[in-house]
Amino acid sequence: MEEYLNPTRVIDCESRPIREKAEELISGVEETPERAKKVFYFVRDRIRYNMFEDIFSLDSYIASEVLKKGEGYCVQKAVLLTALARASGIPTRLFFADIRNHLAPQYVQEAMGTNLFTYHGYVEFCINDRWVKATPAFDLETCQRNEIIPVEFNGTEDALFHRCDRNGKLHIEYVCQHGYFTDLPFDEIIEAFRRVYGKAKPQYWGQNRAQ
Repeated sequence: MEEYLNPTRVIDCESRPIREKAEELISGVEETPERAKKVFYFVRDRIRYNMFEDIFSLDSYIASEVLKKGEGYCVQKAVLLTALARASGIPTRLFFADIRNHLAPQYVQEAMGTNLFTYHGYVEFCINDRWVKATPAFDLETCQRNEIIPVEFNGTEDALFHRCDRNGKLHIEYVCQHGYFTDLPFDEIIEAFRRVYGKAKPQYWGQNRAQ
């Protein structure tokens, strides 16, 4: 489990901002499931979801920078959650999958040329000797505004996107899994973005336009 507790360039779990935030969040909490819940809900709700953050610079993924900025898209939020969890003593790794968001706004689908989101990022915590998935991407405000069912995490069971929204409309479809990673596979992700989206997506990313 040691590799899932170690820092990397982007998962800077030994940096002062990450250590201090982790200590604040888990103060007085001894059980691993409860620690995982504390860091999960912080990242889910206190780090605003913004899919138009800069994604082509490796520095934009550094956990302490995401924490400072207070917003990010799914992969950036997953990196931050991984760093906070590792700083809390929880072995944690990144996990990636391709998903279809059938309710993505029209302007997003037009910009991307598809409703497929490749390399959607989330995490796996090691809790009670088993790996548990958790998706912190959509904050509560985003969910309420778009009538999305929030992802709730109880600390022991997988917490993934719901298939349908509050009105029963098809929302998220998991297409394929890319598996887990100790560190951010930056080059692999960027190559996938360029392959799937071509020239459509880069003109929108980095403009800081909130969904």
